[in-house]
Amino acid sequence: MKTQDHLDRLEARSIHLLREGYANFRRLCMLWSIGKDSTVLLWLSRKAFFGHVPFPLVHIDTSYKIPEMISHRDRLAREWRLTMLVGRNEAALEAKRTFPDGTVDRITCCGLLKTEALARTLDGEGVRYRMNHSTGAYEIDPDREPYTGVIVGVRADEEGSRSKERYFSPRSTRNIWDVGEQPPEFWNQFKTEFAPGTHVRIHPLLDWTELDIWEYIAREKIPTVSLYYNQGDGTRYRSLGCAPCTKPVRSEARTPEEIVEELRSGQFARVAERSGRAQDAEDGGGLETLRREGYM
Repeated sequence: MKTQDHLDRLEARSIHLLREGYANFRRLCMLWSIGKDSTVLLWLSRKAFFGHVPFPLVHIDTSYKIPEMISHRDRLAREWRLTMLVGRNEAALEAKRTFPDGTVDRITCCGLLKTEALARTLDGEGVRYRMNHSTGAYEIDPDREPYTGVIVGVRADEEGSRSKERYFSPRSTRNIWDVGEQPPEFWNQFKTEFAPGTHVRIHPLLDWTELDIWEYIAREKIPTVSLYYNQGDGTRYRSLGCAPCTKPVRSEARTPEEIVEELRSGQFARVAERSGRAQDAEDGGGLETLRREGYM
């Protein structure tokens, strides 16, 4: 009898967590940044529910995403018939409270276009746009009820603040994260019952590493954004975000298999995965300040 390998065990745990979340939270959604981690999470969700994703996908569009990311989002949303929702902080964009072409610094811009936009999208106070699969256009979503269970593709090894998360991590009704008030999780026993109004983040990829993600992408042949691969200029993106705040790395990798080999060889062994993300550096080398306030 074949024994489970490392990726099989990770997959099984993630699928279990996804099903636990679906069983315990009536208003559940999944954040999709269009990056490799949340795309793996989307793939796992399709496996967990036999090809169907039974909850909406939410993307917070800052309007500064690299165009290939948006094209990839809409292509998969159409092909996989996803319930695709988009939220944005339109007031901040109209007032040019943005970086670098507006009136605020990088961290303030992140707070407005990501953290505040996410909170207002989840609680229904902000406008949500839903893809119309008949036309391919995004239309105002009449559903304004809050989402209280949110599936997120964060990994503990990605940066310092994320290592403090739990599989089921409570937030306040305003999405505020109290790091010191996280429930213990022993022997795969998860707390899924919380006081009414508690906002809960669910983290099925918490135990995965960057190498695990790329090995799984290679094994499963998961479609990922072309930006992750060298297109001929000797660079690729290792982590994706807004165009003004994300830099590519030097790399010859053109396929998931070549990225796996690159990670195994040690080329990036001492280089943080998000080292090309400028907001991390300006937040003291991590994201804890932003994440305490609700950042992904």
